[in-house]
Amino acid sequence: MNETRTTCGAVSDERGIVTLTLRRPEKHNAFSGAMVAELTELLTRAGELDHVRALVLAAEGKHFSAGADLGDMQAMADASHEENLADAVRLAHLLRRLDTFPRPVLAVVQGAAFGGAVGLVCCCDSVIASPRARFCLSEARLGLAASVISPYVVRALGPRRARHAVLTTEMIDAQAALRYGLVHEVADELDPAIARWTDAVLAGAPGAQAEIKRLVQRVYGHPVTDDLVQETAELIADLRGRPEGREGLAAFFARRPPSWSADAEGSVNEE
Repeated sequence: MNETRTTCGAVSDERGIVTLTLRRPEKHNAFSGAMVAELTELLTRAGELDHVRALVLAAEGKHFSAGADLGDMQAMADASHEENLADAVRLAHLLRRLDTFPRPVLAVVQGAAFGGAVGLVCCCDSVIASPRARFCLSEARLGLAASVISPYVVRALGPRRARHAVLTTEMIDAQAALRYGLVHEVADELDPAIARWTDAVLAGAPGAQAEIKRLVQRVYGHPVTDDLVQETAELIADLRGRPEGREGLAAFFARRPPSWSADAEGSVNEE
């Protein structure tokens, strides 16, 4: 998958690692309507490709993203309620698409990630930031709320820290973001950190990873009921009987790499 659009691009390597790059550095990668549409389409296409193993979300230039495009925001201030709603729904669909992407997703943040960009980051499974990264949920200063991104921000930060962040619009530096759980690693050198993450996720089975992502979505915040106990037991029983599960256990006991590993030849049907 190798494609360049007006505001973002997609590149896939031989291992199935797709890198989606925001490409509006002259606008600090602010979300325009075109960027939201293009990124949604690229995510949709990448999610449908069987060979894709992981996704890296990155950005060109000094900053990850300044959030909403100022020109678009000004236009929306004069737009009708219906037009505002349609615009918000498009962003909501993008976030949902990223949050439910079936493979591991990494965000790489350099410089600023403000407003809606924090929501984008919170939709990713892992986040690596440079020491110069900073985050801000600044909507309240504009008389707005972090509404569309709130499900992901509250899930990532927890309700109390999220309330503090959105009410005070505090500037969160990289080390504070690490303490908050907003990022998982702060790295002076981003490329080696990305390589370590890539090696780690490629060691896992792709089908199992897709199920793991669905499982986390399913059990988060859910009481441990009899139904949930039964559902999770059925899932692990099912996974043990799938080709991936059989292959993984066989490889473990034979002390050899499983077929999905870069050290092994061939592949296994994840279904």
